[in-house]
Amino acid sequence: MKAAKDIDSYIASCPQKTQVLLKKMRAVICKAAPQATEAISYGVPTYKLNGNLVHFGGFKSHIGFFPTPSGIKHFQKELSAYKTSKGAVQFPIEKPIPVGLVAKIVKFRVKENLRKHK
Repeated sequence: MKAAKDIDSYIASCPQKTQVLLKKMRAVICKAAPQATEAISYGVPTYKLNGNLVHFGGFKSHIGFFPTPSGIKHFQKELSAYKTSKGAVQFPIEKPIPVGLVAKIVKFRVKENLRKHK
């Protein structure tokens, strides 16, 4: 896959079913962190606010969400239904995005990044 220049082109390069979920992720993140800026970093859609805030991306069988290790650790219990690693969570393609949980994690990361900046 050719590297995307922006989030719109990244989403457009994915299969239709994945595009729907990626658009949902984008909307939730934008609403939870309206002051964040969009970018492509590490080859995936990224939101920045005093540094990297969160990343997300489309994969064959899941939507990857990368809220840093602190975001995963803080919401460990709520994320227990999903496959996680140190800094990532996988939301299966065949299930709805847990928008409330994603919004809570993004807001947590916003507070964390703003605190670091002070």
